Amino acid sequence: MASNNSDFGPLHRNRGMLVLNTEWTILDSHTHFSSYTILTSAGTQLLLNMPFPFVLPTTSAFSFSSSFSSDTHPSLPLSSSTYRGVVRDALKKHKRLPPSSQSSHVSTVIGALNGYIPYIIAIDSGLNPISQSGDWINLNTKVPPSIEWRPTLSENAVPGRERARVKVQSIDHEIAFTLSSLANSYTLVARAALHPLYVTTQATLDNQQRTASIQTATKYLLDAASIYDYIASRAERTQIPPPCSDVSPSTLRAMSSLALAEATLLAVLKDDPYPAIVAQDRNKNDREWMFKAPEIPKVRAHLFARLCLAAAEHAAQASSLCQAAGRGSSGINEGLLRYLEDLRRTCRAKACRFFGIDSEISGQVGTAIAWLQAGLQELGVESKHSAKGSGFSRFKKEWSEKREDRKVEKETTWGADGGKGEETRVIELLEGKWHKLNDTMNVQIVPPIGPLLAQMPSGREIHTLKPYQPPVLDRSILEAMRAPPERNDDYGDALSSDDEGKGYSVRERTVLVLSSESCQFFLNGFPLKFFRTALLVNRVSTRAQMNSVLLFIMSPSQRNQKRSVTCHLP
Repeated sequence: MASNNSDFGPLHRNRGMLVLNTEWTILDSHTHFSSYTILTSAGTQLLLNMPFPFVLPTTSAFSFSSSFSSDTHPSLPLSSSTYRGVVRDALKKHKRLPPSSQSSHVSTVIGALNGYIPYIIAIDSGLNPISQSGDWINLNTKVPPSIEWRPTLSENAVPGRERARVKVQSIDHEIAFTLSSLANSYTLVARAALHPLYVTTQATLDNQQRTASIQTATKYLLDAASIYDYIASRAERTQIPPPCSDVSPSTLRAMSSLALAEATLLAVLKDDPYPAIVAQDRNKNDREWMFKAPEIPKVRAHLFARLCLAAAEHAAQASSLCQAAGRGSSGINEGLLRYLEDLRRTCRAKACRFFGIDSEISGQVGTAIAWLQAGLQELGVESKHSAKGSGFSRFKKEWSEKREDRKVEKETTWGADGGKGEETRVIELLEGKWHKLNDTMNVQIVPPIGPLLAQMPSGREIHTLKPYQPPVLDRSILEAMRAPPERNDDYGDALSSDDEGKGYSVRERTVLVLSSESCQFFLNGFPLKFFRTALLVNRVSTRAQMNSVLLFIMSPSQRNQKRSVTCHLP
């Protein structure tokens, strides 16, 4: 019997299914081919397991000149406000884009953050002269800063509503929010790099393109892990308590461990043949099977199993650190905690699968089946060959897969299950194949899974984090900022994004007076709805008790004209 590993000749498609020719019913258990035969129905869903779909935060406007002054570099506060304004606009625009357009806009956010980071680092150096090296920067604090950031990892106090902003009164926490936004942006770039591997509306990537995508994603995940490690080290030295869980030392350490776990798992995905074959089989635009059989490479099963165990250890550490932040409004949101637990389970299940592949190659099919059952137990899934399995659970799983497929196509929050769906499908396919092989040929006893799990080795690291070095200002730029500022620093007067979300914009409103009662009226056919709030006059709030609503509007086309309308309340 032929045993050509690199040839998928005996496999062909029949009505959209990948099936096995009858002449290959009995497989040689000593060949790698028997370990990599994939039997999958058309349209089966491959769920991407990583990286986590972070949401980028937004921030309020802030003028550094209102809180700081410099004798050595008078223009530093103004320049810092300028670049921070660019970051604020980029984050605000990113939030308002549809999910399908956000992935292409992440590079703009990264550019804005990298442009602002040297200035906030210079501000921090001016406030901490002892730690300075190079050009001397002296910065004086006039009043403590008051900056608002909207957290994205903390639990929402009111479910269904947008998280409230937190007030930041320390430059250390401003740096933490800024750098964590950069790290999350790198993670989103990694997601965008991996997305073509799982899209079914485009041509399937070849091996070279697939490897390049995984290597790009790995690079950005390692950069994100290094940044989080740097922020965590800073946060552990800060004596001011964090304003929220997003920038607490434990959360920052957890995010570093999470990125490292995902990067470690990508090292396995690069050489794991199963996800690529399943994705290729379910791609309707793939025509490669007509003239070329998929090549199934040999894998170093035992090594990959230990890499998966290392990723599981990092995911477990991240989960433990996040849970240390507590529950409720002061803790981490349940979605991230659930993802960390699912990722840990997936990593251990992958390790069990590779241990099973190693056993099957050695001819121990019974032990291999036990390893697969151990993997399903790690995932919390009942085996199809178990009497406990129910039809409802399988229906629920298929429905979840179809829903995830729509998320992949729409580029929304796909892959938030930690890879449980993907790994479950692969293990079930192998389990069915090996059960058939064991029942018809080998007839080996399936040992209990408890002793197998007890003898699992420790994980093996493959990546080493490089220390993150934040960018610093060039000497020529610092020298130029010794000159006095050319204009006033008015970046703190920008309209809050909360107000913009209610329909007000800087160009449309100069003075707005709101009533203490609710009312609604129309101005030139445009509905305006006011709620009981306060008197807003150029962003200065005072309590107002009035019998009418007076609205002054200065539109871009009528800058020199003021129009007013009065609405008497009932």
